[in-house]
Amino acid sequence: MIRVLRLVLGILLLPLRPLMVIAPSERAAWAAAALAPVAVVIAATAPGAWIAAPLLGGALLLLIAVDALLIGKFEGWEIRTAEDIEVGQPSNLAITARFAGRQPAHADVALACDPRLAAEGRVTLTLTPEPYGEGWRGEATLTPTRRGTALVERAWIRWVGPLGLGGRQFDYALGKTVRIWPDLSPVRSPDLQTFLRNAQIGLINRRIRGEGTQFEALSEYQPGMDRRRIDWKASARHTRLFARENESERNNQIVFAFDCGQAMCEPVDGLPRIDRAVSAALTCGYVALKGGDKVALFGFARRPQLMTPFIADARAFHRLQSAAAGLDYEPVEPNFTLALATLTAKLQRRSLVVVFSDFTDPTAAELMVESLGRLVNKHLVLFVTMTDSEVEELITAHPGDIATLARSVTADSLAQQRKLVLTRLRRLGIDVLEAPWESIGPRLIDRYLAIRNSEAIG
Repeated sequence: MIRVLRLVLGILLLPLRPLMVIAPSERAAWAAAALAPVAVVIAATAPGAWIAAPLLGGALLLLIAVDALLIGKFEGWEIRTAEDIEVGQPSNLAITARFAGRQPAHADVALACDPRLAAEGRVTLTLTPEPYGEGWRGEATLTPTRRGTALVERAWIRWVGPLGLGGRQFDYALGKTVRIWPDLSPVRSPDLQTFLRNAQIGLINRRIRGEGTQFEALSEYQPGMDRRRIDWKASARHTRLFARENESERNNQIVFAFDCGQAMCEPVDGLPRIDRAVSAALTCGYVALKGGDKVALFGFARRPQLMTPFIADARAFHRLQSAAAGLDYEPVEPNFTLALATLTAKLQRRSLVVVFSDFTDPTAAELMVESLGRLVNKHLVLFVTMTDSEVEELITAHPGDIATLARSVTADSLAQQRKLVLTRLRRLGIDVLEAPWESIGPRLIDRYLAIRNSEAIG
């Protein structure tokens, strides 16, 4: 109702508008709403005094116009926001406005932007006077929900006069571009950096003796060493026991394959599953690069989207981040047969293929299981999926009524079907990692290191 009254008052003030729009405030709308019953009472009790009603309305319009003209002019503003932000991570938006002459009672700003940046594509904030400056300042927090390039299209500012009845409004086309990247906060975390600094792989690659399959050197056998490491030919030549020291294998090929289809576009705790998967994969890829392995990304949905060349240097990690930002969301069923056949044709040597995907029922997962079964014949496959927190909550919900009990039984049935699919994958020789999204990154790193130390890739 108040919005309608403000719109009507704004239309009535059209002839009074200068270059900047004169806009009635919410207080003016409430005042107009209060005058309406007065006009009705006058018309009912003293029909001859009907002229008082339009006079009161005209007086209100005059007060709105005078109040708007009393405040100072708008000199300019500055809108500051990061040009590059990460999905799911908050980013600060600051607006500073300057007014000449009489300062307004208060000022409000609204921004029209891409829905990736804010709910419903709208950001509103109230400006307050700077304590040690002449401008007015306001701040808001942007938390993007999807990757891509977002546009802040237009901004509106409205400042109200001393009476609080009328103000001026100015709009400006911004066209500001904000690039939304994958979340790399796990890579920058102190825990991971400390792990890389103290772990065997280290920040600087060095040779690790005593494990692996690549011969490094001979050393005299000491009690407690594995007898299988004894080199009997060398021992016979030197008439004493010598053991082989091997170097840990490096230069393995790691491929992170992302299902960008409908199931992975579904949100989990506010962000799409694909974004959670990309963040975990980039974190594990960073560890792999530090360990001397090669990393590539592969994305697919209805058809293959992306295949990067193998990156072997941690200093080129930004290339993986840029490529991951190009993975698109496609609300379609993925074509596993075409995608994994294409990936197999591009890989010239045995590699570790980490597949991020999800499924809803065994029927939808049938083609996925068949395609992964063919892939595991040539490569080592790790299947990564995230547990559905909503299903888990439904299963553990207290059965207070029949509807809750029915939902719990249905959710438990879906969970059992999911376990059957994962069991089929394990029987095919595929390693399966299922975990909540919060722990999927650390557990993926642990699984990668275990596979790497077992020398199962090469």
